[in-house]
Order: sequence, then structure tokens, then C-alpha cells
Amino acid sequence: MPESAAFGLFLAAYFFGGYFTLKEALGKISQGKFEIDFLMLVAAGGAAILGEWAEGAFLLFLFSIGHALENYAMARARNAIAALADLAPEEALVRRAGEEVTIPVEELKDGDIVVIRSNERVPADGFVIKGESSIDQAPITGESVPVDKSPVKDAAAAAEKPEGVKPAHKVFAGSINGAGSLEIQVTRRASESTLARVIDMVSAAETRQSPTQSFTKKFEKIFVPCVVMLAFITALSWLVLDEDPAQSFYRSMAVLVAASPCALAIATPSAILSGVARAARGGVLIKGGAPLEALGRLDSIAFDKTGTLTSGEPKLVEITPSAGVTETELLRVAAAVEALSDHPLAEAIVRDVKERMGTVERNATEFKSITGRGVSARLDGELVHIGKTALFTESDGTPLPDDLRAIVKSMSARGRTTMIVRRGNSYLGALGLMDTPRSAARRVIQHLRDVGVSKMMMISGDNQNVADAIARQVGLDQAFGDLMPQDKVEKIKELKEAGGVAMVGDGVNDAPAMANATVGIAMGAAGSDVALETADIALMADDLETLPFVVGLSRATSRIIRQNLWVSLGIVAVLIPATLLGLGIGPAVLVHEGSTLIVVANALRLLAYRDSLPTAYPLGDLGAVDQSVS
Repeated sequence: MPESAAFGLFLAAYFFGGYFTLKEALGKISQGKFEIDFLMLVAAGGAAILGEWAEGAFLLFLFSIGHALENYAMARARNAIAALADLAPEEALVRRAGEEVTIPVEELKDGDIVVIRSNERVPADGFVIKGESSIDQAPITGESVPVDKSPVKDAAAAAEKPEGVKPAHKVFAGSINGAGSLEIQVTRRASESTLARVIDMVSAAETRQSPTQSFTKKFEKIFVPCVVMLAFITALSWLVLDEDPAQSFYRSMAVLVAASPCALAIATPSAILSGVARAARGGVLIKGGAPLEALGRLDSIAFDKTGTLTSGEPKLVEITPSAGVTETELLRVAAAVEALSDHPLAEAIVRDVKERMGTVERNATEFKSITGRGVSARLDGELVHIGKTALFTESDGTPLPDDLRAIVKSMSARGRTTMIVRRGNSYLGALGLMDTPRSAARRVIQHLRDVGVSKMMMISGDNQNVADAIARQVGLDQAFGDLMPQDKVEKIKELKEAGGVAMVGDGVNDAPAMANATVGIAMGAAGSDVALETADIALMADDLETLPFVVGLSRATSRIIRQNLWVSLGIVAVLIPATLLGLGIGPAVLVHEGSTLIVVANALRLLAYRDSLPTAYPLGDLGAVDQSVS
């Protein structure tokens, strides 16, 4: 090719390869920052001064191609986040003034009634008031199977306290309706929906730097000036070496290329962004690189009990009638009286008795609540008392028999909340209630051990016996009971000082403890403002099985960050002496850009991260576990 034509092509390569790099570098220089792009421009300029236009063009060409591929790769991770924004439909079918009209979702307001046909996306957060269907909530909560939805009993009451609506009635913007048709009442405008808040928080997570990112930024500020100084000294090496000034200058430019830590700069952010994006796709909100990286290094996790390790609903787990009394009679009397109470334990008895016997009598009268002790009512003309041991110690009537007292004591030792039933002067027996562990709790705890968590404990406000019983059933190392909210905070601070701890809770009652943990993890955060704001990591579904996924992902992210740092720093450590000994700009550029692409490709593996619970750890028979405990 004629020399003039070749020169024109080299100039074009300089322009197209260096335009954006120069623009960015000038912006940084105006702020007093000399970063990686500056090193590349100096090297390309140096090659041009030496007349090595081909070398400089090759450098800028590969550098710009490398940047383009980096941006493409990072865009893939960002697109995984941006795709969340496409989940919500643009329009909604609303019933207003007796007519159905289609309006933009931006015009929806609280209280609107939205009609959702089969296989349509839900346009806003709300609760079901008519119809039944199954909804695929995977885009929001990561749940693998559709969730059945049914109408609330009292729409007016639900509208007054939407945060108290049970998951069976709640729907979220962006989820997908199944075969049935639904009518929902909107509780949040489109801009305030759970989906919108998740998008904002995940996007903001990109700007929150992890400790490793902060370290690399500080490292670059020191390293880049040192590289410039090394290049300057190398350019003067002809004064002491037997070589031409041009050769020394060329080697100094090669040193600039070799020492520029492009791979180091992209190593951590690419891994963090990929990890955050993968978590969001799995129904987990991680607020930046700091909690993601921190969780990957922790080996201690503390759990709240109620609603986290347990279902949050007490169940009737033990029935012990007195001699001569049938189990049916004991349950009939207890349920008839407790049907008049709104206490959670009373509701549990009525619910479970109805499941066992099919019906509950509603003929008790003169109901009285004895605060902190129990209840009384009249049934079939006889006075019935139900409550703790203290109730029968303090009230008139036949004292509590020693054999029944021993039974109650044994129940309490096994973590039961006990209720004694007396009709007239006859004791009918005792009932034991317990907030039972989630079916997956034991399996999850074992899986966490498999991914490297060595110490797991529970902190609870329940008495120590209850805490110990639950801890043994699910396989925890330790349980701390009888803790007031401020005691939980102090215990978490103590564990944090001992090496760091993650706190898993529901994000409402446990907010202070989570805020003081190294990493706070909230369960069931979908639709919960407090959980989304308080936690560093939010599991959108009320599903304990998501926890091993996020712990495993964080460990994989930390592992990939370390790999990337070793690769990026290792390549620089090899290339600098190689260029000082004569390696040319071309080969240095190839190795340099190759290492950058390796680092980015390694980070992108996180987008395909998979994790599943093993099936070899069943919860087993709780009755058998209880016997071993007793």
C-alpha cells in the first residue's frame, strides 16, 4: 500500500481508537487525576513521536476494542437489572363509575379496582378482592412455583392496614397471573410499587463500593504516578545503557502499556455488578458490593426465631387428657371457650381443633380474660378456666394435682407453651402449643454448613427452653433466649466484635439488631417498607431456602474477585519486567487486553450462577426429635 494511504489509515485508527479515550482522560486530568486511559494515550503518542505509527495504531485499536468488549460485557450485567423495568405493563384495565376503562399505569392511584385477565401481568401492588388464581411471582420474589391467591374477607379493613394483609391475598406489580381472572384493589402507585423500589435500589447498588473496590481505587492513585515515573526513568536509560535514545523511549512506552492496570480496574466492579444482577433475578435484593462481599467472608449467622426459623403461627402439638377424660372432651371444652378469645394461642387451638374434629361449639358464655394468666367462661352451666399454672395457684377451686403439674413441667421443658383446662372442680388435662420450625429449616441449616458457614445461632425473646428446643430441632449450634429487643442488639454487637455476624430476621421487629449486624438479611421483604429500608440484603420471598443461594452467591463473588485480582496483578507483574527487557508494544498490548477480557469473562460467570438445596437432609419426624430432647 502506498505510504501516504497507510499513514492516512493509521491517523484514522488514532482518531477512532483514541477519541473517546482522550475525551475521558482530559476530563480526569482537569480534576487532577491521572488514570489508566492517560497511560495509554501517552504510550500511543510516544509511538507516534518515534514514527512507529503502526504500533500506536495497533495499541489504540486493541485498547478501544477491549473497552468496547468490556462495556458490552458490563452492559449484559446492567441489562439483567434494567430488564426488571420491563416487567410491569404500561396500561391497566380499571373499573371506574361502573365501567371498565384502560389507563396508563402512571395514572393508577390508591383504591383503584384493577381487572386482571388470565395470563396478564399485574400492573400495581395491591390485594385481591374478587376471583381466585395462581400468580407467578418469580420476577419479584424468585419463588419457583406459582402462588395461589384468594380474596380478602374485609376489603375495607385491608385497605386501612395494607401491610397486614396476608401473602395469600397480596399481589405485586410485574408478577404474572395464571388461568383465573382477578380484581385487585391498588395499595401503591406504580412509582411506589415493590418492583419500582427494587429497580431503584439495585441500580443504586452499582454506585456503592465494596472494600475491594475502594482499595483498588486507592491503589490506582498511587500506582499510576509510579508507573509514569518508571516510564520516565526508562526513557533516560540510554544514559547508562548502550542503546539509542529512541530504543529507551520505545521501551518506556511499552512499560506504560504493560503497567496500566486495566484488568485491575474492572476486576471488582464487573464481579459485583454481575453478582447483584444475578441475585435480583433470583428474588434477592443486595444493596451494593459491601454487603455482598462481606457476606462472602462471614462464617457466623444469627437467626431470629419467630417467623424466620419457625412458621410464626403456634400449633397444637401435644394433648394430654387427665385420667378418665377423653381427648375429644378436652378439645371440645377448650375450643368452645377459646373461640371467644382473639389471642393468637386461642386462635391456634380453635383452628387445630376444627381441623381434627370438623367443628367447634360456639355456646360458651360469660367470657373473661385474666391478663397474663388465662381465660374463663361458662359452658353447659359450669365455669371453665384455661391458662397457665399461675392461674390455678391464684384462683379459688381445686388445687392443681401433682401429676398434672409434672406433665406441664415436662411440656415446658420441651419448649411447649402450656394451657391447663379445668371445668368446675375437675381438671380435664393440658394442651401444649408450639411455634413449629419451618419444614425446610433443618435442610437449610445443613446446606449453609455445606457452603462454609461454621457457626449458627438463634436469638429469641422466647424463654430459653423454647429457644433450646427449636435450636436442637433445626440443628443450630447455640440458642440465646429471654432477650428483650435491646438485649438482641447487644448480643449482635458482641458477635460482631468477635469476628462479624450476619443477622437474619423479618425486618420489622428485628430492624435494630439487623442494623447493628455486619450484614442484615430480611426475609419476606416484598411489600415491606421497613425490611427494604433496613436490611443490607432482602430476600423478597418469605422463603428460608433462598438463604443458601445468596450465601453461596456471595462466596462465589468473593472467590471470583480474588481470582480477578491475582490475574490482573500477576499479568502486570510479569509484563513490566518483560517490557524492560525488550518485549514490544504489540505483544504487550495483546497480553494486556487479553487479561482484561479474561477478568470480565470470569466475572460474567456469576450471571449463570446456580444453587440448589440438597435433598439428603430431611427434617425428619418432629415427634422423634422431641422424644430425644425430653
